Amino acid sequence: MNITIRKYYYGDIPEKQSGESSSHSSKINRSPLGAEGHDWPLWEVFIRSKQGLDHKHVGSLHAADAQMAIENARDVYTRRMEGTSIWVVESKYIHASNPDEAESLYDPANDKVYRYPTFYDLPDELKHM
Repeated sequence: MNITIRKYYYGDIPEKQSGESSSHSSKINRSPLGAEGHDWPLWEVFIRSKQGLDHKHVGSLHAADAQMAIENARDVYTRRMEGTSIWVVESKYIHASNPDEAESLYDPANDKVYRYPTFYDLPDELKHM
């Protein structure tokens, strides 16, 4: 009796070719690789909690596609019903400013005092501002 075992991860189950037998390789794939052997992309996870309206970054994970990333994020980051909404974004699509250039990026706002609410005199009738 010859038994072969093949472990599949989400999204890497090959299509059955015509004439192909149902037996598979006995090699067990233990690495997080897709069907073609490429590494799964990194996804950034954002959760909106029950208390707030904004999504907060909670971590990262590897997944083959967006649907798998959402399902894994639900399992990993909302096990105790912490959230009401999940966003996942592939890391390669996130662009950020350089913290070393923060002074030149935010410096022009310092000379615009009219943007601060203390610049304006409010009438006494306006009590809830």
